Amino acid sequence: MKISFPLVCLFLIFSFGALSQETNAPSFGKGLLNLVGKDSSWTMKVGARMQILATSNWDAIDGSLTNPEQNFLVRRARLKFDGFAYSPKLIYKIELGLSNRDISGASEFTSNAPRYILDAVVKWNFYQNFVLWFGQTKLPGNIERVISSGNLMQVDRSLLNSTFTIDRDMGFQLRHHIYLSDKFLVREIFALSQGEGRNITTGNLGGHQYTTRLELLPFGKFLSKGEYKGSDQKREQTPKLMIAATFDSNQNAVKTRSNQGSYMVTDTGFFETDINTLFIDTLFKYKGFSFMGEYAHRTANNAIAINSDGSLTGDEVQVGDGINLQTGYLFKNNWEVSGRFTNIKLDQEIISRNPQSQYTMGLSKYIVGHKLKVQTDLSYLSEDAGLDGLMYRLQVDIHF
Repeated sequence: MKISFPLVCLFLIFSFGALSQETNAPSFGKGLLNLVGKDSSWTMKVGARMQILATSNWDAIDGSLTNPEQNFLVRRARLKFDGFAYSPKLIYKIELGLSNRDISGASEFTSNAPRYILDAVVKWNFYQNFVLWFGQTKLPGNIERVISSGNLMQVDRSLLNSTFTIDRDMGFQLRHHIYLSDKFLVREIFALSQGEGRNITTGNLGGHQYTTRLELLPFGKFLSKGEYKGSDQKREQTPKLMIAATFDSNQNAVKTRSNQGSYMVTDTGFFETDINTLFIDTLFKYKGFSFMGEYAHRTANNAIAINSDGSLTGDEVQVGDGINLQTGYLFKNNWEVSGRFTNIKLDQEIISRNPQSQYTMGLSKYIVGHKLKVQTDLSYLSEDAGLDGLMYRLQVDIHF
């Protein structure tokens, strides 16, 4: 009899709960189980979340809407395990994706297996403010990607993120922070990664990926790690600001979007080129108002993949620029209105894709913060010399 992977996960969760003598049922939104070893040498918090999404799309032609399409799906369904092992200075995180969108992408590079694992990482605070990460997790890229999909201000991330993000990979990260004054916080992050994306089992096909990020928080930390969450849920009573920059260099990359996208294959193997991505972003919050701005710029030494005889393979690196501006205000009744503008300009001498601008208006009702919320947004996509479109989305988000 074949037993599905999700059922195995659920069995393990409830087995842990039955075996632990110190299991506490947390309040809503703080996990399903809180486990503590008898000798307090380990802990585990078990959580689950899901997002149910409905989407409608139309083509916009001469002021009228045509070709309606609808889609209903479980956008995300995930299990999360985190805690410490042996010492509070050694913490871990495991996150598994169970929805079709989460596990899609099986190929020969993933041993033709579903990509269940999102995060599997250990974090060792080995000296003062230095923390070493090892495993698969998000790279320190643009702020919109670093913010969890469950903590977004709008239904989903922008076109800038889908075009330029460097997402997750396998490797090392070294993180450090220092205070220049009582409040001025500086964070430095350096990552060395495989450069192929998540769940790859074939090993390194090109070179390696190097990522460095600098974050400046001149007015101190945001409340409850608010610099990594959309919306000013804590209604900061003093202005809070983060200004950050990331530079990512993927040496001898073999994919069209650095460690994302499709593989560039030639008649002699993989097409390799150095791909560099720059992100500059900022986040500001004050008394329910929030603003996020992002800029992305990608270049490549050779952006067009060619065969040994000089013929084109049809693969190109997605080089170009993007900007994303997003703002919102959270009322005291926990309704929030938001707006977003995104513009994408890829190099038209290389990529046959016209510049795009997307305008999005959002409305959210936070019932228990980001742990239980209903979000909806309406987006208008304008493409130069192309087909415009309208998109409406409604999503329910629940975290245990």
